Amino acid sequence: MPQTASKKLSVMTLALMTVAAVVSLRGLPLMATEGLSMLFYIGFCAIFFLIPASLVSAELGGAFSDTQGGVYSWVSAAFGPRWGFVAIWLQWIQNVVWYPTVLAFAAGALAYLFLKPEMAGLGWFNTVIILVIYWAATFMTLQGAGFAAKMTKWFMLLGTVLPGLLIIGLGIVWVAQGNPIEFLKEADPSGTSISEELSHARLFPHITGLSSIAFLGGILLLFAGIEAQAVHANDLANPSRDYPKSMFVAAIIIFALFTMGSLAVAAVVPADQISLNAGLMQAFESLLTKFGLQFFTPIIGLFVAFGAIGGVMAWIGGPSRGLLQTAQEGEIPPFLAKTNHHGVQVTILMVQGAIVTALAMIYLIFTDVSVAFFVLSAMTIALYLVMYMLMYGAAIKLRKTRPDLPRTYKIPGGMAGMIAVAGVGFIAVFFAFVVGFFPPAQLKVGSPTTYVALVAGGLIVFVGLPLLINAFKKPSWRQSQG
Repeated sequence: MPQTASKKLSVMTLALMTVAAVVSLRGLPLMATEGLSMLFYIGFCAIFFLIPASLVSAELGGAFSDTQGGVYSWVSAAFGPRWGFVAIWLQWIQNVVWYPTVLAFAAGALAYLFLKPEMAGLGWFNTVIILVIYWAATFMTLQGAGFAAKMTKWFMLLGTVLPGLLIIGLGIVWVAQGNPIEFLKEADPSGTSISEELSHARLFPHITGLSSIAFLGGILLLFAGIEAQAVHANDLANPSRDYPKSMFVAAIIIFALFTMGSLAVAAVVPADQISLNAGLMQAFESLLTKFGLQFFTPIIGLFVAFGAIGGVMAWIGGPSRGLLQTAQEGEIPPFLAKTNHHGVQVTILMVQGAIVTALAMIYLIFTDVSVAFFVLSAMTIALYLVMYMLMYGAAIKLRKTRPDLPRTYKIPGGMAGMIAVAGVGFIAVFFAFVVGFFPPAQLKVGSPTTYVALVAGGLIVFVGLPLLINAFKKPSWRQSQG
């Protein structure tokens, strides 16, 4: 028993693991475009999404720990294997759609490495970088976990932690020296003092319609993925007491990192000039130049690209392994269950790569790379939010149909407590889901019809596919795995 106790996670350890899984620098430019009203968006996401999602997934993860947890097990228990398959499919496919956005962020950083920042706005450059890096990461994944796992750790440390701390530090020094703050200029053109500027600053978004808050979905996406940490609830000494503490600590850290990092970008780059895929590098270039350190800009560009690449390498083989399990259980055609001699799901990764390649072409359709970036983000969040709605619905139904199911962590307050927590989460994600179909007022999307058609079309195709596959499922698929 003492040996088991020594393996228990502390509250802070799980909190930091959660922060590492959620925080990404690619979201700083998106939030920075909102100025001080980003506080509203970040607060909304933390209170109405991050906390409900973490508590609900903790209860479900503990209840189904014997079956390795995961949304497939949770939703299947509540609504049957068809919807369980839809849930795990959506968790996988949203990640596939996400790759071209995070790699466009890497393309924006590499443009500064090549000393040609203007290339970050070129569709062909983004498409080429996405394809080269993605297929290189796929090749490394096919070689097994060894080399890729080691590189991922260093990529994340050098490319996320170091630049994140640096941009916050430079931003603090910039403000402390009394330099002008871009996101306050519109609030008070006279710029007489920071205190006067703050008194005029807009903390709540200026809402003229749903299109004016369309960025909410993209910002909420930055907080997604918390359910992946629910499997660790049982690793705490006292799950019912320590897990909520851990999630509360994580929420505070995530809020602080996103807020301070985004404010640092917004302080030095005018909102109407922030590029969604290269905004972080714009801020670095501006700050480093003003401090006489501009020669560091290409190096920072390389490090930021490392962070984006590390994020892809960390995820490229993970969610697809969940889909491999459904193939092994006969939910999808058996040819998708093929693995190579390293045990890696080779066919699924090839299909995944083909989809990423097709999606990367969106950067050739839109003249504004930021628009292409946001279209893919909107498509990603729409898919992911459907999965979250299924998760919240499953949690409520299982409390009613299987009240005696052993739960190492249980949301307090009985059925009313579950409905309150899961209900708030469901309403929040449903609202963000609806808002995601409105072209953002902050971007010149060209044809609104094209924007809505791409987002809605992607949703229909990627939600419809698992339902079609299930409808044509054959008993021989399961037998062939036997």
